[in-house]
Amino acid sequence: MPAMQNKIKNNLNTIELFLKGSSFYRGIVLTISIIIPLLFFFAIDRFEFAPSIVLGAFLNAPSDIPGSLKRKINGVLISILLTTVITFIILISKPVFIILLLVIAALSFLISMISVYGFRASLISFSGLLAIVLSLAVDKPDLQQILVHIGLLVVGGLWYLGISLLAGWIAPKKDDDQLLSDTLQLTGDYLKIRAKLLSKPHKREKFSKKALVIQTQISEKHETLRELLLEGRKRSGRSHSNERRLLIFISSVDIFELALANTLDYSKIDSLFGLKKQHLKAFKKMNKVMGNHLITLSELLLKKGQLPDDTILNTTLDETIQAIQDYKSEVKLPKAREGAITLRNLNEYQKHLLEEIKAIRRVLGKVKNSSKVVLRHQDSKQFLTLQEYRFNIIVQNFSLKSPMFRHALRISIAIVFGFAIGSLLGVKNAYWIALTIIVIMRPNYGLTKERSKNRIIGTLIGAVIATAIVLITKNTIVYMVLAVVSLTFAFSLIQQSYKAGAAFITLNIVFVYSLMDPNAFTVIQYRVIDTVFGAGVAVLANYVLFPSWEYRNLDSVILEAIQANTKYLLATKKLYHNKEENNLEYKICRKEAFLAMSNLNAAFQRLTQDPKSKQKESGLIYDIVTLNHTILSAIASIGSYTVNNHTTRPSEEFDTLIAGISTCLKNAASLLVKSDTQMHYKPENMKLAQEKLLKSYDDLSQARDKDIEAGFVEIDSDFLLHLREAHLITNQLIWLKTLSNNLQKATFKYKAIFSKS
Repeated sequence: MPAMQNKIKNNLNTIELFLKGSSFYRGIVLTISIIIPLLFFFAIDRFEFAPSIVLGAFLNAPSDIPGSLKRKINGVLISILLTTVITFIILISKPVFIILLLVIAALSFLISMISVYGFRASLISFSGLLAIVLSLAVDKPDLQQILVHIGLLVVGGLWYLGISLLAGWIAPKKDDDQLLSDTLQLTGDYLKIRAKLLSKPHKREKFSKKALVIQTQISEKHETLRELLLEGRKRSGRSHSNERRLLIFISSVDIFELALANTLDYSKIDSLFGLKKQHLKAFKKMNKVMGNHLITLSELLLKKGQLPDDTILNTTLDETIQAIQDYKSEVKLPKAREGAITLRNLNEYQKHLLEEIKAIRRVLGKVKNSSKVVLRHQDSKQFLTLQEYRFNIIVQNFSLKSPMFRHALRISIAIVFGFAIGSLLGVKNAYWIALTIIVIMRPNYGLTKERSKNRIIGTLIGAVIATAIVLITKNTIVYMVLAVVSLTFAFSLIQQSYKAGAAFITLNIVFVYSLMDPNAFTVIQYRVIDTVFGAGVAVLANYVLFPSWEYRNLDSVILEAIQANTKYLLATKKLYHNKEENNLEYKICRKEAFLAMSNLNAAFQRLTQDPKSKQKESGLIYDIVTLNHTILSAIASIGSYTVNNHTTRPSEEFDTLIAGISTCLKNAASLLVKSDTQMHYKPENMKLAQEKLLKSYDDLSQARDKDIEAGFVEIDSDFLLHLREAHLITNQLIWLKTLSNNLQKATFKYKAIFSKS
């Protein structure tokens, strides 16, 4: 019974969060922008104007996504211009079927190419494709009616923009809070996965792959939040609410870096603790408790509530400290030193995580003494990733080597084929086939296949529910209410759950048509047939028409990750030499390295979605991805330790090893740009530097042993910090040296294989 009650409580909580989230709010905004014109023109007995205005609002909603106000307005205005021009061209081409097909082919290709300018541009491109398809459903026989329709489309688009801006004024921080909430939830999930990695060696590969997916999602959220919060700060100044959100964001970035920095050498953990894994349980529990606490805090950003009790955080941290003592008591010093320092470093990392979580608690609790964010505008600009809009970018992509060019060709052929076949066979509403193709087809085969499956399942679910409702009731008022409700939920869920979104879209279409045509079952039948046919065309086109298998596009993504890691390594070296002067450069390089790694993770995920026969050398590619990720983590470990602790003066050996590691990374990068130039370094110098660092650590260990023998059991805090620093820096550098060598070898093998294919 308690389990059932918890399940019900969790489901109700999920529903509450959804209803208070930005997706549902955006769905309501679009529904209002559609319903009001319908009611207004019905009331004044000029209903013939309403459909065009509604279509204008609907067509231009996709580009209204979180981002700066300037980009939002510009995006919708460009979308309005694009959709009206496209609609005009399609409508004047309709009388001659062959010309219409040629126009559809040309327009769909050119519009799809707009996506090379980034995510917002891809949504504007989607609006353009929607305009092509929905124009096929419009019947305007003469030029005057076409021009009136075009004018009303513009009015509808501007009407939607006005409603959206008003909604933004009413709830100005809805997107910010949703993104911050999503980020904290994902970060909490990430910490919980890291806990499982610590003690489940047989499932590490599975959890590692899951962690890579979440890392990508977190990095994407961070990018959008940077634009929203930093641009918003510039526009509206340092308001208290902006400062609070920026503080939460900064803490979330620091938590992510700390978590990434503590990617342990698990083989070493296994060898150190062997059968004594019970000493790791408290640390695993601490990660899990902090992860759950972050998830709870994420919910408070969307709904009112009390801050959760933090007692368990403090008591679990105490348990980790006790676990270190228990380990030392059982294994005894000096044998226990290596494991004890590893556990103490883990404990320090978790302490810093806890400090950041408590910082978020203070902000959410509106503690008056929460520190202010000191960030100059000139500095904040450097953290923003600016999208270039030069015409040369689209010109450079006019090549079969470009995945976007191949996708544009593929989708234009698929749309023309689907619509032509449907029209020639006399299928009712043949444009539904083309509509299914444009909403399903993506540049990646795996994602297209997944969306096709979800689209079909969602459509069938919607069709079954609609059939049941139509059989139960014949009431048009019920149809109207359900049409409005399903419209809101369709737009709210389409990004979160494509399957659920497709079900509500089907419900909406059936109920709207049921108001106009009493034979609703015919609508349901054709809706299912057209969806299945369109989904089949989309998947088949992705497989046979200019296929863009992911293994062919990996060179540039791997190269960017290696180059970003190299810059991050060198920035960390500078930070270790001087924190004050190099802190900003370090943070910028850290951001770029995290983003590059996120892009590599995403590319690998796309590779795994391709057919098995097209996943060439996926094992080797996974090794390269994992090596890059582990290198990033090792660098982050040194950087995080440097930021959060007082450090000693860097040694020559430190600089020598960094130089050798960076040379290996640069050599790996040169292989990917097909350069024969390889930088050389002296392995004997690296070996000597490594031996000296190990000797320095051994000297400290022996000095501690002598103190213990002399009866000085309590260790001096400064000496302990020096010992921990020597242990962490030495181990991370030696690990980086091995990893960079392995990456260079793996990259050489990768190029040797794919240069022949």
